[in-house]
Amino acid sequence: MRKVLPARRPVLAVLAAGWFCLPAAAQEPASFKDCSDCPEMLVIPPGRFIMGSARGHENEQPEHQVSLAKPFALARFEVTFDDWQACVDAKGCSRQPDDHQWGKGRRPVMNITFDDVTQYLTWLSQKSGKRYRLPSEAEWEWAAKGGVETPYPWGDRMEEGRANCRECGAKPFGGFSSAPVGSYPPNGYGLYDMAGNVWEWTQDCWHPDHQGASPEGRPRGPEAQPLPGLSSCMARVMKGGAWYYYAPMARPQARARNDSRVFSYVLGFRPARDLD
Repeated sequence: MRKVLPARRPVLAVLAAGWFCLPAAAQEPASFKDCSDCPEMLVIPPGRFIMGSARGHENEQPEHQVSLAKPFALARFEVTFDDWQACVDAKGCSRQPDDHQWGKGRRPVMNITFDDVTQYLTWLSQKSGKRYRLPSEAEWEWAAKGGVETPYPWGDRMEEGRANCRECGAKPFGGFSSAPVGSYPPNGYGLYDMAGNVWEWTQDCWHPDHQGASPEGRPRGPEAQPLPGLSSCMARVMKGGAWYYYAPMARPQARARNDSRVFSYVLGFRPARDLD
């Protein structure tokens, strides 16, 4: 059983302790699209924060300070079936993923492997002339916090109607299916569905905890000893929880792994890109 998460700390106390540095630009993020078929992107400001949780699962430990020196862009929404179809039509993506009979359109694309995601990002990069990629785990967690330092981006506990997850008061979707993107309120950076809906791939190779993590938020490479039965970096970090999972897994600090060769109806992604 998970331990009780810490109560909200006053913002001034947090800043004084050096735990969290909230940039003024966070209140009005700029959005843009690089092409008609490209995702809508938001500029995520740089900053300093404490990654992980001392009171969460052991794989969220140890807490450690991360400083992101540069802004980056992250998609406002999870990539949808409509987004994915544009790549398929252009012959940039080879898989037609199953929608589990829930419908496609604006629902987040799912049932895609890490290699499938790489195909989409390669196509997007070639089409736009920009380098699209997956966010690092640290970038993802910083963006998911949305400019606040609480267990959830809106406070100390899950609130009804905030996210699509099991027993989150998110009917008719929670515990039953994904929801169309944007069905729940955005976080402080204007990002939708960073909590729940579908897990999201990150660039990082899986490590069982945060020991040795980059203080600059760079994605982590292969373990010296890969997981049994998996070659180096065959397991990747996924973040954000999903419609099938309970609220604690929707916290920004929560993390899990997935074999990069395996697709699932609880796993999707959203692109990031550098701004220089």
